[in-house]
Amino acid sequence: MPVNATSSRPRGRSRGVEPIPRRRGDESDPAQPGARPRAPVWTVLRAAALLATAPLAACAPGDREAGALPPTRAERTAYEQTTGHGEVVQVVTLAANRSEHIHATTFGSTVEGRPLPLAVVGDVADARPASVVGAGRLRVWLQGAIHGGEVAGKEALLMLLGDLAAGGHAEWSSSMTLLIAPIYNADGHERMGPDTRPYQLGPVAGQGERANAQGFDLNRDHMKLESPEARALVRAYDDYDPHVVIDLHTTNGTEHAYHLTYSPPLHPNTHPAIDALLRDEWLPAITRAVERSDGWHFYYYGNLPFADGAEPAWRTFDHRPRFNNNYVGLRNRAALLGEAYAYAPFDERIRASLRFVEEALAFAHDNAGAIAALVEAADAEPVAGTRLATRAVAAPSDAPVQILLGRTEEVPNPYTRAPMRRRLDVAEPTEMVEYGSFAAAEGGVEVVPAAYYVPADLAAVVDLLAAHGVDGAPLDADATLAVEEFVVRTSSVTDRPYQGHRERTVTGDWTPVERAVPAGTLVVPLDQPLGRLVFTLLEPRSDDGIVNWNLVDDHVGAAGSVYPILRRPAEPQESAPRD
Repeated sequence: MPVNATSSRPRGRSRGVEPIPRRRGDESDPAQPGARPRAPVWTVLRAAALLATAPLAACAPGDREAGALPPTRAERTAYEQTTGHGEVVQVVTLAANRSEHIHATTFGSTVEGRPLPLAVVGDVADARPASVVGAGRLRVWLQGAIHGGEVAGKEALLMLLGDLAAGGHAEWSSSMTLLIAPIYNADGHERMGPDTRPYQLGPVAGQGERANAQGFDLNRDHMKLESPEARALVRAYDDYDPHVVIDLHTTNGTEHAYHLTYSPPLHPNTHPAIDALLRDEWLPAITRAVERSDGWHFYYYGNLPFADGAEPAWRTFDHRPRFNNNYVGLRNRAALLGEAYAYAPFDERIRASLRFVEEALAFAHDNAGAIAALVEAADAEPVAGTRLATRAVAAPSDAPVQILLGRTEEVPNPYTRAPMRRRLDVAEPTEMVEYGSFAAAEGGVEVVPAAYYVPADLAAVVDLLAAHGVDGAPLDADATLAVEEFVVRTSSVTDRPYQGHRERTVTGDWTPVERAVPAGTLVVPLDQPLGRLVFTLLEPRSDDGIVNWNLVDDHVGAAGSVYPILRRPAEPQESAPRD
């Protein structure tokens, strides 16, 4: 498959339209304003004295067999510590030195300048995106530590990398190229402390913080792209163009009996074939395989309501594409979120994450051709004229489902004496309504236009579209066009800031008009692979687009104001958002 010289997304590109040029430095600009000073590194003298001298072979019983790489820090400290950023970089480099099928590179850097390591694993000549895409195999991106204190996924990916370096899973190279990014939020990860994850059962020597060095939750930054880490990640998605993204986390909150919970993309605008593949085949296959081999239960992510007296219900999180798996879904790619159980011992969380990844990759290997064909078909399918959601609400299950609730006991951290919670071997089947998917909110549907017209002076919007890899081209001459403009009826912002923003919501109506559109206006067609993402970014009533994140506040702050972006309508198709 030929690779476009400026992008690795050749499928379904609009004829004559190129990606919006990125500004030089977009992938690494540290965006220092608002960055917090480096936090002091927490140390416990007794822990340091004991653990720093732990021998390399001090692995707990049941650990993986020695392979081409030495044990990770977690393994050699009997899971009391987690592997730091510097050692992760060393492991990736060592793996590449030990195996001709592993190539070490980076895909960006953090606010504080830490490189973001990436291991490219497969039958490819080198780590360049052109080599990876040109190999023509299914591409799977695996990432850990988007939250700096959720480190089980990172350790699992390092163990997987060790197995691959030792020649394990050799059959995968015939069907897949793996892109392993073990430590995404490297700055937050290095701000280690004993209290960054209250009640989590280890690592008892501490773990990092949730946010990056700017104070941003990187798993809320996929749409606004205000961190250098998120910009680097999205650029890597655009350049390497993975068909599949696996994102590893650790849970918070509810006591249940699952070693790991998972989620597909939750936005109702996700292509229905991707949703069906994950819900009907892929995730159930993982669940069955792990139950057979390990005796562990996996299920869809959820929490019980925290309010006293609330009716029990199993509720997933949020549909908005600020979250990684939902964002990946709007890029027409398969996304698998894995959440290890916070109250399981650290070694069990690592093992559960590793088993989730292994079985996800086994399914991908067995179905590589079908998965690649599915996402390529989704790319080629036009969205202009379809009806997509601008806002969504959680949808209840048709009937109660059985959820396995669990119990924990309180135990002290051996060094700080702070309380932790440890899972008990208890499973209590409990029937309740499940809210595991989303549907368009009432009145929250629009017909997708043929194109948007973005004024050239909306520099922040143009820059954001370029950073996402969106296709568009400037109008080459002044033109008078029959278009639609959006007139604001109401406009409001949240009382409290969130991620540095007071999120905005507008209501209003699109009306047909004739407007003089100047040369240089950016024309963004919807007949492109990222059409679903473009719609969610630019439609003014979207709950996660440029209006929500205040990029056009000067234009939409009052009733009667006019949204500065015009649109060219498309003939409606017979379709509707998923419910």
